[in-house]
Amino acid sequence: MSQLIPIGADHAGFKLKEKLKAYLLEKGYEVKDYGCFSEESIDYPDFGHPVAEHVSNNPGTLGVVICGSGNGINMTVNKHQGIRSALCWKNEIAQLAREHNDANIIAVPARFITEEEAIQMLDTFLNTAFEGGRHARRVNKIACS
Repeated sequence: MSQLIPIGADHAGFKLKEKLKAYLLEKGYEVKDYGCFSEESIDYPDFGHPVAEHVSNNPGTLGVVICGSGNGINMTVNKHQGIRSALCWKNEIAQLAREHNDANIIAVPARFITEEEAIQMLDTFLNTAFEGGRHARRVNKIACS
């Protein structure tokens, strides 16, 4: 069985979500698309919360969220316990988010990166392991409860 990746976006991230979803399917991943499903203006929390809940309820799952700046949807998903979402705008940030922070959701700023950059970051995010060690001690201090 292939790995299931939950994905969600607002209207500003819709086109990039569709591109990333197609790319993931091409690579053999399963995708759970939580929307949105058009460029009609919507509220990003409505599509970020379901991705965060999916990741929270399925340990080891990595998720993807997208909005115009990446900030709003990133703030939304990070309200959930157990979520460590990283706003990534370049490949090195995606790599360090996984290696050092054990990030389990990547937040992508659709209006500030190219499709190629998004695909590269997604590949890096999905294929980079958490280093543990001194980083585990720090990650264990993130949650408030």
